[in-house]
Amino acid sequence: MCDISINEWWCMVETGIDKAIGFFGSASALAKTLKVTKGAVHQWRIAGKVPAPRCPQIEKLTQRTVLCEELNGEIDWAYIRTPINVDLVVG
Repeated sequence: MCDISINEWWCMVETGIDKAIGFFGSASALAKTLKVTKGAVHQWRIAGKVPAPRCPQIEKLTQRTVLCEELNGEIDWAYIRTPINVDLVVG
């Protein structure tokens, strides 16, 4: 994650992207699986979030070990996961 000092205690918290990297064994392995550069994975780590379109892909590849909610907290994943009642939409 990051170098830990007294002033950086927050670095001890494992983020979703860190969990995904751990699942694949390395940032390079995650990048290769997603067909992105290692630099892209590094940027996601620095930003503390994964681009929304990549989150479901990572969730699926990690067999839900890493959830979209952990990868990008800016998206209302609960709303997206809610099934649409077709009768209400069509009717």
